[in-house]
Amino acid sequence: MRISSLLIYFFSLFFTANAQKYMTKEGYIGFFSHTPLEDIKADNNQVAGLLDTSTGEIVLQVLIKSFRFKKALMQEHFNESYLESDKYPRSIFTGKITDIKSIDFSKNGTYEVNVEGELTIREVTKKISAKGTFEINGGKIKASSKFNIAPEDYNIRIPAVVRNNIARIIEVTVLINYLPFGEK
Repeated sequence: MRISSLLIYFFSLFFTANAQKYMTKEGYIGFFSHTPLEDIKADNNQVAGLLDTSTGEIVLQVLIKSFRFKKALMQEHFNESYLESDKYPRSIFTGKITDIKSIDFSKNGTYEVNVEGELTIREVTKKISAKGTFEINGGKIKASSKFNIAPEDYNIRIPAVVRNNIARIIEVTVLINYLPFGEK
């Protein structure tokens, strides 16, 4: 219920004076695990996101069942055993660009940014910070970042039989193409 309330709150903020608001319904989040035994990659192109350029506030939400793997069995284990996507259907990030004043959203260009916030997976919330890039072009914003997380930090239990197949640190990639609020 907490996540739903939070999303309603942020959507209500974005519906008021949306001149500096941007959104996406088709962002990308992927993750990659490398071990000597196996590489695991999953992609999700159903990421919803909001950005307020006046405050630097960011909200991203992803449906866990929307991650796609090359092997169907990996996807099944991911949803049923590790992330328990029926019980914990969403992951959400709420945060802020800490150096928002360094970005001129009215001018085309590429800007390095720092983002800090809270990432919730399986109802476990942890503070994270990451470097990223914002590319402004013709009123559109492309945001990208890579950062690492540890599954155990989010109470994701990996059975001993496959423990060596899954990296202890997972690389997460985020690519978001924001459009001005209300534009399709």
